[in-house]
Amino acid sequence: MSAPNPSLLDNVRLPRWLLPTDWPQRDGVPVPACIAIGAGRVQSVQPAAGHAAGPMAWDLAGTLALPGFVDAHTHLDKAFTLPRMKQVQPGLLGAIDAMLADRVNWTPADVRERAARGLQWAWECGTTHLRTHVDWWEPESLPMAWPVMAELAQEWAGKVRLEQVALIKLPLFEDAAQAMRLAKQVKATGPHALLGGFVHSTNWSENALRNLLVSAQACDLDIDLHVDEELNPAAVGLQTTARILREIGYEGRVTCGHICALAAQPEAQAFATLDAVARAPITVVSLPATNLLLQDAVTGRTPRQRGITLVKEARERGIPLLFASDNVQDPFCRLGSFDPVEALGTAALVAQLDEPFDTWSQALCRGDWLRRENSPARPTLAGRSADLVLFTDADRFGWPSRTANRVVLRDGRVVRGDATVFLPR
Repeated sequence: MSAPNPSLLDNVRLPRWLLPTDWPQRDGVPVPACIAIGAGRVQSVQPAAGHAAGPMAWDLAGTLALPGFVDAHTHLDKAFTLPRMKQVQPGLLGAIDAMLADRVNWTPADVRERAARGLQWAWECGTTHLRTHVDWWEPESLPMAWPVMAELAQEWAGKVRLEQVALIKLPLFEDAAQAMRLAKQVKATGPHALLGGFVHSTNWSENALRNLLVSAQACDLDIDLHVDEELNPAAVGLQTTARILREIGYEGRVTCGHICALAAQPEAQAFATLDAVARAPITVVSLPATNLLLQDAVTGRTPRQRGITLVKEARERGIPLLFASDNVQDPFCRLGSFDPVEALGTAALVAQLDEPFDTWSQALCRGDWLRRENSPARPTLAGRSADLVLFTDADRFGWPSRTANRVVLRDGRVVRGDATVFLPR
């Protein structure tokens, strides 16, 4: 027996951040909602009336629900390569060496198969928007994986919005003319492509970073950077990025992933950097699983430092913040399943996050924080595509525990999970 696609979801529990400030409460908890669906979109969201009836009206009895996920930082080109590797040395640089050695196995067909598998997993868990970084090592030629991702972006349109970022090592931007050529190549790929770079103390150059940002501005490109992915307190990639953006009057959106060094710096220094980030068009993406595995990593020694960036302090300053999967089953992270909820589950423990469902789940769903237009302070479901994830076994106290079982709706249609539990008995 299959459940008919619903026209009404009654008694559904939405997170506080997705509700108006005047939403009614009972004992300090938001009352459940009633979501009307029509033509594949959310028509209205109102306090539950408690009288849903008929096969097209589901009584969710307090089931937790979130909008479709954004997985803001992944590496589809590297995914699922770990099984064919031998021993990988600990830490970020060891993972990079292992990945470079594996490139002899890469063909367009190999990259396509692994990336498509990752997209399928993402789609099944409820992700509607996924951004992947693509390694770009040579200044004169496109990476093998770059056109593959562009093809997949077209093929998956309507299911998963796929964006691709040119992950270019910073020294390739040292020459301004070459930086402009790289930016123009990325721009020619299409509106789903972004310019990116790997900004680290081992390749640090303020001149190269400035050329990267200026060339992106000239080509009207958004930017996504790996920044300060290390526990070196002397790393200044993030603070320099914020300063240069202000100096050049950059008008796009910049996403900065990792920024682990903030956690190793004196608080006064780290907080001054975050204050500057709050004044810049920067979104922060935290990658808790990969950073826990790579930072402070030495064979035979328990790590002392956690590697996660200052997520609470960023949120306190109003900086847009997202959690994402990052690497999945490759030398950078042997775990993962392209499920952003797993990333938040890890962060909830390591960063000691209170109220993960009501407060921090926002960091899985705000795709608007990756775009340059102004984002609403309090988003709403009304008027959006009816892309929802219903957690059939979880409650708000333990979430994101017991979240494997879910019902996924796309445009109001059930695409995964057993929805018969919501039908009248």
